[in-house]
Order: sequence, then structure tokens, then C-alpha cells
Amino acid sequence: MKQKQAATTRRALVASLIGSSIEYYDYLLFGTMASLVFGKLFFPTLDSFAGLLLAYASFGIPYFFRPLGGIIFSHIGDRIGRKKTLVLTLALMGLSTVLIGCLPNYETIGIWAPILLVLLRLVQGIGIGGEWGGALLLAVEYSPKNKRGFGGSIPMMGSAVGMLLGTVTVSIMGLLPEQQFMSWGWRVPFLLSVVLVFVGLWIRRGLEETPDFQEIKESGNVSKFPLAETFRHYRKEVLLTIGVKLVESAPFYIFATFVISYATGQLHMDKVSVLNAVTLGTLFSAFVIPFTGILADRIGRKRIFILGTSGMILFAFPYFHLLSYQSVFTLTLATVLGMGLWGVITAVMGTLVSDMFGTRVRYTGISIGYQVGAALAGGMAPLIATALIHSFNGSWLPVGIFLIVIGAISLVSALFVPSSIPPVYSTSDRI
Repeated sequence: MKQKQAATTRRALVASLIGSSIEYYDYLLFGTMASLVFGKLFFPTLDSFAGLLLAYASFGIPYFFRPLGGIIFSHIGDRIGRKKTLVLTLALMGLSTVLIGCLPNYETIGIWAPILLVLLRLVQGIGIGGEWGGALLLAVEYSPKNKRGFGGSIPMMGSAVGMLLGTVTVSIMGLLPEQQFMSWGWRVPFLLSVVLVFVGLWIRRGLEETPDFQEIKESGNVSKFPLAETFRHYRKEVLLTIGVKLVESAPFYIFATFVISYATGQLHMDKVSVLNAVTLGTLFSAFVIPFTGILADRIGRKRIFILGTSGMILFAFPYFHLLSYQSVFTLTLATVLGMGLWGVITAVMGTLVSDMFGTRVRYTGISIGYQVGAALAGGMAPLIATALIHSFNGSWLPVGIFLIVIGAISLVSALFVPSSIPPVYSTSDRI
């Protein structure tokens, strides 16, 4: 019996990781291409700076639709089940990503090119808004109570693995001559998504609903209106989730997305070298995350989060100082260190916030808080950083201050998160 349960847990963790990785591959690939391609192909009538800003805007604005996706799909997840929701979000994300790879550019269809690009990006935002909460709960609710720190860290690897897949495929296509890359090479990573989606759907088939959800379903205790119940009983917890999410979100997009345009444009560094640095940093974070999850089960998730956030605050200025040397080595070192610190934070963030919500509305509570935090400090981070660099004549100091302020808000929020949670979750959950 125990062996069967362990095998089911392992399968749930694998399904959670693969699905989350595919979703983030689709979602974060857009950010890399916004740095390299979209400004030139979809906003060519503007100067290079304005085109880059609009490309980043098309990357960031859909983050404000992620809470909508969280509301829609978390309602399904808390009413019908986690697994069914994850199948819907994965299919939605894959379809929109493949269609982006098929889009004609501005030269071919004019203004419809950027309009369609943004619309498909909005669909991606809605899809990822529902995916994260389900992937996290699939892992957490299948894991034993004393190993939920590790279990919750597995789907958090999805953004690192997805980014790694994206940067590797873009790096490979970047070896093409510039004309071929801009003509058709950039489309290949988007089109490959259709293969990944089929793999994800195949892995998730056959899984039952999580034990926690099965318990409330069998007891007839499923929430009828999860959103209303969340805001009636868990307003503070939603606000704390938004607060701690900020430091997990903004630095990631600075280290993994903004740095590409900053290093190639402002610092005049080679595109492939920059992408390789991001790849190494992302790979390092993918190893840091599960080990941090194991450590969190021993010393506490809140303690790990506070240590990681403090480190991120202290690293903000040294990060940009290392970049200023315009050396591939210091760029790689800065990226690896930054992504490593981010890995410590993201490893525990999901479980840290999921512990605050009862099973009846857990999908809704964590999704709304997480996605609002992502909207405020995630997708807009590259846009804000680019605007600050331009406004202060190339100085990185304002961006460093931006990261410190973000970290300080999350640090204060974490102090109010409960340090310990009872090992057994009540099915009544404050009703």
C-alpha cells in the first residue's frame, strides 16, 4: 500500500513538473523573443527604443489578465478538481503559443500583426493564471505532510526548466545567420510547443484527483462560491501572498529577460554569449530549488524565504556592478548568483502561501494572490527597468533601487506569514 502511494506521489510530482515546465516554456519564450525579435518585426515603424518598450509592453500587459485566468480556472479547480483544470490550461497555452509562431509580421499584414500578437499573449496570460495553482496543489496535496516543502518545490522548478528549454532552443536557432533567424528561425521554438503539449497531456492522463480534494468532495464540503468565500475569510492571506510574490517575480524577469536586451543593447555584448549566461544561471537555479525544498522541510519555509529575500536585497547593486565590466565571465557570474538566490526564494514560496488557505478555497486563494503579485512586479519589470535605464542616461542605479524596494516589501510581508501550520488541514475551513 505504501509503495503504491509513493509511486502515485512520484507520478504526481513528475506530472506537475512537466506540465508546469511546458506552460512556462510557452510563456517565457515570449519574453526572450520580445528582447530580440518582436520590436523589429511587429513594431518596425518606431525607433529601436520605442519598439523595444512596446515589445516589452506586449510581454507585460497580459500579466494583468493572469488574475482573471486565476479566478476562472481556480473556480473550476476548487469546484470540480485540480486535474481537469490542468488539462484545460495546458491545451489553451499550447494552442496560443503555436499560433504566435505562425503569425505574419507587420510588413505582411500591417497593424493586425501587433494586434494579433497581443491578443494571443492575453490568451497565454489567462492560461498561465490557472496553471500555476493547479500544478502546485497537485504536488503539495499528493505529498506527505512532512515532505510538502520538497513536493511544493518541484512545480516551482517549472519556470526554471521552461526558461532553460526556451533559452536553449533560442540559442540553437541564434546560430543561424541573422537574416534567417529573423525570417523563420525565431518561429521554430514556438511551433515546437505542440510536441511538448502532447507530452504533458499524456503524462497527466490517468492521475486521480488529489487526496485533499477527494476528502472534501466525498464529505460534500466543496465550496459553492470559492471566490466569495476567499475574500470573506482570507483577505489578509491574499494580501500576504501578493506581498511575498513580488520578490519572487521581479528579479526573475530582470535576470532572465531584461538582461538580454540590456547586455546586447546597452553593453554591446554578443547575443549568444548573453543567452548562454542566462542558460547557465537558469540551470543552476533548477538544481538549487529541490535542495532548498528539502532543507525547508527541516528548518522551516518561512526562515528560508526570509534568508533568500535578504540575500536578494543585498545582491541588487553587486549584480549590476558585475554587469558593468562588460565581460562574459562577470555577466555569467552575476546571472548564476542572481538565479541561485531566486531559486532559494521560489522553492519555498508556493508551499509557504498554500499553507495559509483551507482546502475548500486553496486553489482560489493562492492563484489570486500569486497572479496579482505577478501582474504588479513580474511582467512589467523588464518594461520598468528599460524605462529607468533610458530616463537616467544609462545608469543602472534606479533599477537596483527598484529591486531593493521590491525585496523590502516582500520581507515585511513574510514576517506576518504564520511560522507553523497544524499538520492536518480541516475540511470545515472556517465555514
